Amino acid sequence: MFNGGTCKGKNISPDLAWKNAPKGTKSFAVTAYDPDAPTGSGWWHWVVFNIPKDKMSLEEGFGNKQHKNIIQSVTDYRIKGFGGACPPVGSKPHKYIFTVYALDIDSLPFDSNVSAAKVGFMLNFHTLAQSSVIAYYNR
Repeated sequence: MFNGGTCKGKNISPDLAWKNAPKGTKSFAVTAYDPDAPTGSGWWHWVVFNIPKDKMSLEEGFGNKQHKNIIQSVTDYRIKGFGGACPPVGSKPHKYIFTVYALDIDSLPFDSNVSAAKVGFMLNFHTLAQSSVIAYYNR
């Protein structure tokens, strides 16, 4: 859960791991997105890119630290790194979609100030394969 506003969580990113990347994978990206947020456009909780092709996991808490050459860009919380769940009290369970993307390029040409929308645009052009896991949460 997010730590801020009406939410009093620890804001710790989950442990994620993947395998069997397709041939030609040069890097990875990971996103966390809530399509159920009452914004009309969902809510970006995490955007990570330029993950080296030989790194096949992100350990718990990865999104709460800086990492050399791996970029965590601005979320809809206006922070860089992981922003946990914080759905409105009494709402139906929200979907939190964690997606890993295998990319055909070594790195995206952005710094940590880039928006999730710009990263998403580039992911659409450079994704060889992707896989998602969905978690549900409400309060």
